[in-house]
Formats: sequence, structure tokens, C-alpha cells
Amino acid sequence: MADLQLKIDLHMHTTASDGTDTPEQLLRNVKAAGIGIFSVTDHDTAESVKTMRELIRDGDPIFIPGVEFSCKDENGKCHILGYGFDPENPDVQKVVAEGHAIRMKKVRKRLDFLKSEFGISFPEEDVSYLFSLNNPGKPHIADLMVKRGFAESKKQAFSEYLGRMSSESEHVKPQTAITAVLAGGGIPVLAHPFYGSGEELIVGEDMEKRLRRLVEYGLRGIEAYYSGFSRKLQSEALSLAEKYDLMITAGSDYHGSNKLVKLCDTGLCEEKDYPAGLIRFLENFCKTD
Repeated sequence: MADLQLKIDLHMHTTASDGTDTPEQLLRNVKAAGIGIFSVTDHDTAESVKTMRELIRDGDPIFIPGVEFSCKDENGKCHILGYGFDPENPDVQKVVAEGHAIRMKKVRKRLDFLKSEFGISFPEEDVSYLFSLNNPGKPHIADLMVKRGFAESKKQAFSEYLGRMSSESEHVKPQTAITAVLAGGGIPVLAHPFYGSGEELIVGEDMEKRLRRLVEYGLRGIEAYYSGFSRKLQSEALSLAEKYDLMITAGSDYHGSNKLVKLCDTGLCEEKDYPAGLIRFLENFCKTD
């Protein structure tokens, strides 16, 4: 690459899903952080891709279109990132619509759970607000719980109420998400690969079995640099990328004030040079020497 010191963050969220920064605010924060290449990867929606493309001007950081699909099949839960896809592609639109429909069902189930288990119900104006959002989720419900005095903090809302609901529900299949990203001309990447459902940590042979299956579906990359990874997990991800000839990405999973994670908190800054797998990924979007 022309500049191996360029800051990179390829995993962040806006108000189009469960982040607190609008696309306009996020772009300002990206520039203030000195990031040179970034992607917005909102959950199950490509709306922020369209908005960000309209905001980008000459001289701004390089923007790579992104999305994050929440997936699950009989083998467990995982998140699939898609990069560089055509948001107007019918296959991409179909899986985005599927993910959105599932997300809206989850909101209704969570509201019903709070009412049946704890007697918590919200005014109609709050319910209307939730369903007016593009992709509402647990953080939005937690905010309303704090607003209406049902919880003292979002942390309490999650741990004592929302976190007690069974995670069994519909999900987009990982094969469906991967196939759609490929059909849209994009690159499917496994997000924070060692994380499963809840506090589940998947490592070793279990991780490799999961990865092999996803590679069979067409997976082309792995998020080896991530805000929550120890050096040991990072090293394991890099080894897996080399073994299965996968591209590498780096992402913070920034959500604004909904998480403590800061922009560009990926672990990549500790490296002197970009790993070969990351260069392969970036060559799809950036000029190289």
C-alpha cells in the first residue's frame, strides 16, 4: 500500500442500526480520529451506505460500503460482514429485508417478554417510536426503560431484564448472507470470529470447524483485528487466515455511546506493517504502489 501507517477501522455502527452517531456525526468523528480508510457496517441494513456515499467529498477518508448480518444456523450464532457490495443488488436487498423483518419480530417479542415477566409496558408513543426506527434493537428498548424509570441504567436493563429472555428466535442463515454478499459483488468476512451466543467463546478445533464450514459457503475473510481480542486470539485469527487463505480485516465495532469502544480500537496500530491478508483486502478498494 502507498501508506502503511494509514489508520483503518472497518467495523462501526450508526443510528441506522444500534449506534448513537448519525452518519454525519460518524464521518466527523472518523476524520477527527485521523482514520484514512473506514467502513460503516450497520446491522441488517444498507441505508447508511447510501447516506455515507452522499456525504463523502474529495479529500475525505476512503469509504468502503459495509453491512453486518446477524446469523445463526444449527451450528450456532455468528455475524457476517459484507464489504464492497452493490446495495441495489436484488440478492442483497432480499437478505437485508429478511434480516429487518426478523429484527422487528424480535422487538415485539422483547416487549411482550417484559410485559409478561415483569409487568413492564410502554406508552403507545414509545412503541410507535421503536417501530419507526430503521433497525431497532435491545439498546433502544433499554433507553426507553431508563427513560420511563423501569431501570436505573442501560446496564441494569440488559442484565436484569432484557438479558433474561431466551435467545431462541429466527435468524438469517450464514450461508444465505455469504451468498448474497458474493452475488452483490462483495467480500463476505466473519466478524469477531471467536464470539458466539452471549458469553460463549469459540476457540481451537471448534473455531476451525466453524470456519471450514463458512469457507465452504464462500467466506473470503476474517476479522483478525478486533477491539475485544487479546493478543492470543488475534494470533489465532491470523493463523487461521493464513491456513485457509483468507483476507484480513480490522474493526473496532464502534457504537458511539452505546459501547465503551473507541474508534480505531482494533489492535492493528501495534503492527509495524499491514499483514498480507489485509493488503489483499484493501487492494480491492484502494490504489497500491
